[in-house]
Amino acid sequence: MRIHTPAVTAVALVCALTACSNAGEQPSSTPETTPKEVSQKDRSAAQAAAGIPPEPTGADRKALLDALASAAPDVVRYEDEAIAAARDQCSAINGEAGMLDYLAARRFSYKDVTTTEEQAAEINEALKTLGFCEL
Repeated sequence: MRIHTPAVTAVALVCALTACSNAGEQPSSTPETTPKEVSQKDRSAAQAAAGIPPEPTGADRKALLDALASAAPDVVRYEDEAIAAARDQCSAINGEAGMLDYLAARRFSYKDVTTTEEQAAEINEALKTLGFCEL
């Protein structure tokens, strides 16, 4: 004996209608809308909204690398990765995320660099003291 509940019937009906609605359509070879490049201004605004500061240059970059090196010397072995990790960590700091030391330890562990949670705590303190994460 088959039992059909209203929910099972509704799901079957939706599936049948969905399958039929596309049956005679041919896929378009060109999309109706083309993706547009995101401007640098829009990208910067989105990053700021996510709590990510702009990439530092010149003296600001050196100050950040020096602060990171004082907290965990190995993390600056790969400067670009260290800068990217610092910017990403600011997103967590500015977003008041939990487990900041854990997150920093993961973000600042790359290639042959391993960062402990103790070092990560020092990194977080360095980022805050430097004011790098302030937008």
